[in-house]
Amino acid sequence: MSTSASLKTATLAAILIAAPLAGAYAAGHHKGALDATDPTAMTGPRVEALIEQVRGVHQGIVDARQANNINPAVAERLEMRTARIGRAAEKIAASDHGRIPAAQYHDLLRQLDTVDQRLMVNTGSGFLMGDGADGGNYPNG
Repeated sequence: MSTSASLKTATLAAILIAAPLAGAYAAGHHKGALDATDPTAMTGPRVEALIEQVRGVHQGIVDARQANNINPAVAERLEMRTARIGRAAEKIAASDHGRIPAAQYHDLLRQLDTVDQRLMVNTGSGFLMGDGADGGNYPNG
């Protein structure tokens, strides 16, 4: 893998690590309630953090595909999973006045992290845990 690809992967990893922390900080220092009368209000610290992470993973997929680090079929599968997570976040937020409850937020983050880990494994910048029987997902091994 090239230095540029390694730098992009490291940057993506830093973004994915920092975004939940920023969201958690913002959640603890709420700047005001969302306008529940506005059905298009899809903002809130968790929603914003999750959307940014979805964008980051999407960009990582695009970058990996353009660098020929993953083939189109892998890119498409990863992108479909990423988009599904984004749609789920939007659906949850739409049903809860622009908010995502903590349990669902953490579940969506876990799912997105799984996609990101799969991207890293497919680009050669990640590592499998365990014996590989579970596709590299913890805790098998």
